[in-house]
Amino acid sequence: MRERAVRKRLWGLYRRAVGDTPLRQPFDALELVERLSVRRGRRIEVIPVDARPDLPCGLLVVTGDADCILYSTGTTELHQRHILIHEAAHLVCGHDQAPDPAAGTRQLLPHLPDALVRQVLGRTVYSEPQEREAELLASLICARAEREARSPLLTGGQQQRLGSVFGARRARSARTGGARD
Repeated sequence: MRERAVRKRLWGLYRRAVGDTPLRQPFDALELVERLSVRRGRRIEVIPVDARPDLPCGLLVVTGDADCILYSTGTTELHQRHILIHEAAHLVCGHDQAPDPAAGTRQLLPHLPDALVRQVLGRTVYSEPQEREAELLASLICARAEREARSPLLTGGQQQRLGSVFGARRARSARTGGARD
């Protein structure tokens, strides 16, 4: 029962942050990040970086003007997509609202002035519950995108006419034959 409550809460956060429109097919993580940016009224820059073994594969940098999601290019497209969604999930969950800047800003981003960077958030900086929460939401989004891509039952237009895939039980039931998430 606890797991269901956590999922419901995360999907509620997702709906408030991104909106009720279905995941478009083919699924595009960059489009999802753009929708999040528009809903938040704050620019999100997505920045590919070369992989380095001493740095996390994903990083969220919060500045006064924008949020920047850095992701490693030294991995598969599937993993890159998950990294993007995971870092965006931190924004959805409000993890960027922590009052203290993360340690290590100087080592990770030596070319940026300290005053510019409010926070640097990477996989090693978040608390364990925040990390689990972002990972769970990213996994739920990816799983739903995959499930909807495989579902021949409804087209995107049909899903929209039936209602939001995140809120309307009849749409979910029609797609999944009554199965619950």
